[in-house]
Amino acid sequence: MKALLGHRDIRLLVLARFVDMLGDNIMWFALGIWIKQLTGSNSAAGLSFFVFILGSLFGPVGGVFVDRVRRRPLIMGLNAVTALTVLPLLLVHDRGGVWLIYLVMFGYGLLSNVTGTALTAYTQTVVPDEELAEANGLIQTVLQGLRLVAPLIGAGVLAQYGIRPLVIGDVATFALAALLLRAISIHEEAPAPRPEKARFTAELSAGVRQVLDTLVLRQATAAVMVAVLAFGFSESVMFAIVDQGLHRPPAFLGVISSVQGVGAIVAGLLTGRLTRRLGESHVIALGMGAAGLGFAACCVPSVWVVGLGVMSIGVCLPWIIAGLMTLLQRNTPSELMGRTGSAVGVMIAVPQTAAIALGAALIAVVDFRVLLGTMTALMAAGSLYLITRGVPAPEPGQTDPVPAHSA
Repeated sequence: MKALLGHRDIRLLVLARFVDMLGDNIMWFALGIWIKQLTGSNSAAGLSFFVFILGSLFGPVGGVFVDRVRRRPLIMGLNAVTALTVLPLLLVHDRGGVWLIYLVMFGYGLLSNVTGTALTAYTQTVVPDEELAEANGLIQTVLQGLRLVAPLIGAGVLAQYGIRPLVIGDVATFALAALLLRAISIHEEAPAPRPEKARFTAELSAGVRQVLDTLVLRQATAAVMVAVLAFGFSESVMFAIVDQGLHRPPAFLGVISSVQGVGAIVAGLLTGRLTRRLGESHVIALGMGAAGLGFAACCVPSVWVVGLGVMSIGVCLPWIIAGLMTLLQRNTPSELMGRTGSAVGVMIAVPQTAAIALGAALIAVVDFRVLLGTMTALMAAGSLYLITRGVPAPEPGQTDPVPAHSA
């Protein structure tokens, strides 16, 4: 980690991601609370996250443009556009303006997806291939750390001063992140011109084809799609664990989230070392196994056992996400990164969104321990699938030597 941060340009990139994610996480959390304040409806507040996800599903269209231009100026431009997108929130004063919040969240979801894809692609340019796993682990550590403090900041500022300082602060983080990216000295080559007769639909589907035709990407993406089903259920199940399992008030969920964040921070710091020793696919499998054990532990009506289980769930997040991102970067040509990254994002977002909706419906009629057992089984299945594939990731710079029809 020390050697990684010894590179000035990598420090600037990580700091830019930190600033960008700080503003995003504070705003996302605060908007749900704000809608609840304006409407008094839990459903209306929850719908904001759904609208955000809906916007992100259009990311593959943006992924085409990510591959057509240099990534750094694109990200800086997207930051400016997103900053303008959140400004209409200043016009909302009562429940009659909630539709405008939803509209902003839709645009936020779309732009955030494209920006994230462009940043993943730009990381290929800034970070040496052998340090990608450590860099992705560090970024996940930063993200999980932010999740410990961002809800407190968002809720506290909203309660004391309203939405205005949060909007202004979010705009400021976009500007600062753009300035940090501007200071990076590494030269980025312009992408090769696309064929004149290239069809947009063919370009749009190129990312999906890259995932399906590259064995390690196909296997890892399939396993993570199974994992996000379990995480989708957890959005509702965690409330039941606190209420029915531990007999604690809803506010205790904040303690649970903090413990999960601690586990994620520790795991993020270990990601690079584990990846060098085990390989990306096995790190993803290890993360899924840790999550399965954590979900199983949450069935026990003990604060201490649930605490250990939740910490184990937190451990899995950096390993799964950083492992998949590193595999993506190491096995995708730069000219395809935008489309492939956005394709993977949609492949994950669709089952996650469906699982959130299904989990919300099932928790009303099914014992939460049954759902936890299902979540444990899903994680175990995904982990075993990756472990038993027996196909290591190609060395950096190599192409996938295994035919596309392999399972």
